[in-house]
Amino acid sequence: MKRLALVGMPNTGKSTFFNRLTGATARVGNWPGVTVDLLGAKILLGGDMVEVVDLPGLYDLHGFSEDELVVRHFLEKNPVDLVAIILNAGQIDHQIAIALQLKQLGLPAVLLLNMIDEASKLGIHIDTRKMGKALGMPVLALSAKYGQGFAEAKKMLTGMLAISEQRPALEDLRSKLAQDDEVENQMQAVISHSVQLPTQLPESLTARLDTVLLHPWLGLPIFFGVMYLLFQGIFLLGAPFQGGVGWLLAQVSQIALEPLLAHAPGWLHGLLIDGIYNGVGTVASFVPIIVLFFLFMAVIEDTGYLSRAAFLMDALMARLGLDGRSFVMLLMGFGCNVPALMGTRVMRSRPLRLLTMLVIPFSLCSARLQVFIFITAALFSPRHAPLVLFSLYMMSFATAILTALLFKEKFSSNDPFVLELPPYRLPTLMQLWLRGWQEVRHFLHRASKFIIIGVVLVWALTHLPPGVPAASPETFSGMLGIWFSPVLSPLGIDPQMTITLIFGFVAKEIVIGALAVVYGMEGDALGHQLALSMDWVQAYSFMLFTLIYTPCLSTIATLRSESRSTLYAAGAVAWSLGLAWVVSFAFYQGARALGY
Repeated sequence: MKRLALVGMPNTGKSTFFNRLTGATARVGNWPGVTVDLLGAKILLGGDMVEVVDLPGLYDLHGFSEDELVVRHFLEKNPVDLVAIILNAGQIDHQIAIALQLKQLGLPAVLLLNMIDEASKLGIHIDTRKMGKALGMPVLALSAKYGQGFAEAKKMLTGMLAISEQRPALEDLRSKLAQDDEVENQMQAVISHSVQLPTQLPESLTARLDTVLLHPWLGLPIFFGVMYLLFQGIFLLGAPFQGGVGWLLAQVSQIALEPLLAHAPGWLHGLLIDGIYNGVGTVASFVPIIVLFFLFMAVIEDTGYLSRAAFLMDALMARLGLDGRSFVMLLMGFGCNVPALMGTRVMRSRPLRLLTMLVIPFSLCSARLQVFIFITAALFSPRHAPLVLFSLYMMSFATAILTALLFKEKFSSNDPFVLELPPYRLPTLMQLWLRGWQEVRHFLHRASKFIIIGVVLVWALTHLPPGVPAASPETFSGMLGIWFSPVLSPLGIDPQMTITLIFGFVAKEIVIGALAVVYGMEGDALGHQLALSMDWVQAYSFMLFTLIYTPCLSTIATLRSESRSTLYAAGAVAWSLGLAWVVSFAFYQGARALGY
């Protein structure tokens, strides 16, 4: 099997090219010499089966950020047949250094100048034939976003792979690299020989938009307004789809499953219908909401607005011992905390990285989102529900800020913040589809691993030992709830809700499924039962605790692996658990003292 490695700087469209080349058939795998996961896919090119590996974006092969180390270690430990270097044609004068560094390694390589459409609009003209001759490798211009030149690029990769022989892994890669001043001289020679740059770049739409969106006073209010509209849109557009999925699942249960299991033993009927089907079905009804969330976040990120948010927040984050990159990772955590934690590898400073990883688990991830949407829809009016959800996002930021303030002295860093602001771009429908599908598939994969096991365990705890009423104080779940009652009852959390919190430690996706099993109902009936069993103060206290307390098991495992410290991971868990109790206690007792 041949191996093709994609290498390039961040924001060059490398992942877009990877998705178009592989058709989103990617999977995450481990590689020799690399302690992190990389995205890869196996495809057929010509007559060869080719393994395509998407390496992290890097600025310099000499660098010491986690991502730059990953690229170096991969090339040192894994033989490759071909390296595809992907650069932004609009910034070719700054990015050509990476191609020159990789050329020094003696690996068979091709250079793909992506975003050629944007470069042409800027008046940048590149003679690929002359550049290829100067670099000693094939060069081709394309737009991975729109597909322009993609067929030619695929044909070139196929031809190069057919004639190339797999090179052994490089040993001591850095010793083969020339000094920076030598690379600088080669850059000037290549650029002057093959690139025509305009004397003055024309004023672009990006510059005009940035005068408003990056305004010192208006920038942040606009950003938070955009985020609020995003949550409103999720509610307004997602509610009908969510209701439709819930209705469909109820029909399947009534028409197919209930008659099929009518004569089954009571325990089997309860396990399959009240346990597995109702639990999984309740979670499945939130898939439309999750799809919309990821699509909206993909639009914000792919348009380039997310980078602007990091720029706007950098001054504030610096006072917290963080920087704009930390804010981007917090926003990434809204999807899932795990990839956000892994994204901190771009930070060269270990103290900055550790502080950022400490605050990321307070991001309101998509798994928590489905819990809050369900509870807010059950206990709050359609007018107030988006405001309640928005307040939880603000609380997410508040706890992250408090944590950073308290721990910034322990994890102080003077690492400079450098951020590239890409031009504003409208993502294509294909980009949105691939991005949304990958995120939803990841969510469903994680959910399916935990939810079925989780709801079966919840059902067992609420129905055992035999002969006692389901979900009663005599069951194992009742005993656990009573045991934790002295700790959680001051927060307004009853024994039934306590069980869901225990299983939420494994995965927050289980919480709603566990509620369906504990109360023996799903959908609207479960919502009505929650409204009868708790008031809004109890509900908000429960949501605060769910937001802040221990992250899921996958996040804890990632904290441990990325920090390489069990003590650090344990400390992060203990801090979040203690903070959750204090915040929920203060809210619940304060609200009751005010007569609510």
